[in-house]
Amino acid sequence: MNQTTGTGKYERLLERCKSLEPVPTAVAHPCEKSALAGAIEAGELGLITPILVGPAAKIEEIAKAAGIHLGNTEIVEAPHSHAAASKAVELVRQGKAELLMKGSLHTDELLGAVVARETGLRTGRRISHVFIMDVPTYHKVLVVTDAAINIAPVLEDKVDICQNAIDLARSLGLEKPKVAILAAVETVNSKMPATLDAAALCKMAERGQITGGVLDGPLAFDNAISKQAAEIKGIQSAVAGDPDILLVPDLEAGNILAKQLSFLANADSAGLVLGARVPIILTSRSDTVRSRIASCAVAVLAAHARRKRP
Repeated sequence: MNQTTGTGKYERLLERCKSLEPVPTAVAHPCEKSALAGAIEAGELGLITPILVGPAAKIEEIAKAAGIHLGNTEIVEAPHSHAAASKAVELVRQGKAELLMKGSLHTDELLGAVVARETGLRTGRRISHVFIMDVPTYHKVLVVTDAAINIAPVLEDKVDICQNAIDLARSLGLEKPKVAILAAVETVNSKMPATLDAAALCKMAERGQITGGVLDGPLAFDNAISKQAAEIKGIQSAVAGDPDILLVPDLEAGNILAKQLSFLANADSAGLVLGARVPIILTSRSDTVRSRIASCAVAVLAAHARRKRP
C-alpha cells in the first residue's frame, strides 16, 4: 500500500478523537514488532490504553530488541496465542477492556474466542468485517463490507452486515449514511441472486427492518460511485455518486474490490470487526502505520458511541 497517500480523511478521524479519553483495549498476543509497535503508538497518541495479553517475557524481549518503550503498560500473562485470545476476550467480558485488538495471532484464532458460545462476545447480530478506506480518487471515507468474514452471506446475514456498517458510520458522525448495494447490474434479475437480495434489503429498510441509513440497489459499481454513470443509465438515486458504504454480494467480490482500491488506487484501509459486544481492531503486518492508527481511531469513535447508547 502507498505509504504517502495522506488525503486528510483519516486525519479528520484522529482530530475527532483528540477530545475523547483513551479507551482500555485488550491486545491479544502482540508478539511481533509491528503488532506491538502499533498498540504502543496508539497508546502514545492517546487513542487507547493498551493492555498487552501474552507471554510477558517474550513481549518484553521483542520490545527491547525493537526499541519500543513499554513504560507502565500493563501486561497480562498468557502462555501462548490461544490462551491470549481467550484471556483478552475475558478482560472484555469483565469490563476491564472496551476494545479488542488483534496482535500477531491468526484472525481465526481470535475470532474463535470471540464467537465461543459460553465464553465469547456474541450478540444477536452476525459478526461482520468492514474496511474503512481512504481512496485518493473518492471524496470521502468509504466503507466496504463484508470482505473478510462472511463468505457467501444469505439475505438475513446481509441485513446484519448492513446494519453493523450503518451503526459504525453513524458513530463516525454521519447522520444518515448512504448504502450502495452492489451487483453486476442495476436491474433486478431472477438469475442473479445478488440483485434480488439488493431489492429485498431496500424494501426491508422501507419497512424499518434496517434503520438509520439510506439504501439503494442493485447498483453496478460504476453507477454506485459515479453520479454521471447513473444518470446516463436513467437511475434516479440519492445514493448514486455519493455512497458512504458499499455492501458487496459476497466475500470474494468484496476482497477483490478492497485490494484493487489498495493496490491500483493507492487507498489506505483500516479494518474492524463489528457485531460482537465490542469493536475488534484487525490489523495486518502489511498495513501502513497510518492504517493501523486509523483502525484504532475508528474503533475509539465506535466505543465512545456505544457508551452513549443504552
